[in-house]
Amino acid sequence: MTNRIDRRQFLMGSSALVAAGAAGVMPSWAQDANLRLTFWGGQARADRTYGVTDLYTAAKGGSIEGEFLAWNDYWPKLATQTAGGNAPDVIQMDYRYIVEYAKRNAIAPLDEFIGGVLKLDDFDADQLEGGKVDGKLYGISLGANSVATLINTAAFEEAGIEPPTNAWTYAELREKGEAFAAANIRNGMKMMSDGSGVEPMLDNWLRQKGLALYTADGKLGFGADEMVEWFTLWNGLRDAGVIVLMEDQALDTGPLESSMLVTGKSALMPSNSNQLVGFQALVQDKLDMCGYPRLEAGSGGGHYRKPSMFFSIAGSSASKEAATEFVSYFVNDVEAGKILGVERGIPCSATVRDAVAPTLDEANQIALNFVANLGDLLGALPPPPPAAAGEIDISLLRTLSQEVGFGARSAEDAGAYFVTEATAILDRAS
Repeated sequence: MTNRIDRRQFLMGSSALVAAGAAGVMPSWAQDANLRLTFWGGQARADRTYGVTDLYTAAKGGSIEGEFLAWNDYWPKLATQTAGGNAPDVIQMDYRYIVEYAKRNAIAPLDEFIGGVLKLDDFDADQLEGGKVDGKLYGISLGANSVATLINTAAFEEAGIEPPTNAWTYAELREKGEAFAAANIRNGMKMMSDGSGVEPMLDNWLRQKGLALYTADGKLGFGADEMVEWFTLWNGLRDAGVIVLMEDQALDTGPLESSMLVTGKSALMPSNSNQLVGFQALVQDKLDMCGYPRLEAGSGGGHYRKPSMFFSIAGSSASKEAATEFVSYFVNDVEAGKILGVERGIPCSATVRDAVAPTLDEANQIALNFVANLGDLLGALPPPPPAAAGEIDISLLRTLSQEVGFGARSAEDAGAYFVTEATAILDRAS
């Protein structure tokens, strides 16, 4: 949906807009630019984003019309717009899809603008590399983040159980989950949502085994045995009452509001560090976060610092330079950074990061400290996933997760089918 309600209220009482008035005059092409921006997320992200677009247009002129949708609605609409040559100028892009969009020329390389309207002098090198496809820069990271487990701390206190920490294991997940179920709080709240269809959690589990979701040449990095083990693991947790039943999990259709954490069905949920801010805005109980479980106590984890998302420029945009100038402002301007906080991840500009850190509220501080202190959970950034990764995630992994959860397929059948079908999808895409 398109929503700009109350967005100007976000800046009330702020000195940011005053500061923008002293920013000077841009060339006429920037002043006259009328840009379109699209992104996925909830109202909290929209308020921050529109706060920055207001700041920018007040200083530079022109207009920026924004639209935001839930994750599940975002990609079908963007695909339709792209196919029709009507994609917005500035597109929020994900690491899983950047290769596909770049290779289809649906987004434009930005290298020609570096040093001009695109300033990247103090940008984190690993985050720049994450936005490159075949050596060209197609995406500007909007923040560094990591996968994380969100924790409803009040629910654990009610259950009389210590919440998990970065040291917890899959064995501890089951042990704590069974104790949590026995406490029977909040009309049978489960300890955790169902992670069997969560691609980042599968990826993390595989990395801890020394495997990979995808290899550098775009193939599956594991086999049927691992997928059978994965589905069997979650079947066991489901049967033990540790995770929500599939009839509840299936109600999570993408928006934060439908998640098991927000609806009160679970006290833990696999997510990303930058999403704590958005979830905390929807949950009265205090939230915290820790890493994903380890395979064994003391073993290294499967985390990495991932670009939370990018801004890319549509290949069909008639205003590529103006759009790139806006993206540069979005990631480099200190006042913009103070509005954005770490809702999209830890700022990639050292200057912005240093300026923003002291201004953060508790939820943002938790997210920043988590990403900065991953310790032995942290590993190397994997290569971008192949073009068909999105289809495998949405149409295959999530579907099979539900089929196993509802008892329509066995773990053995689903594991073998996943590998066969995913391989066929990858082959077709190549």
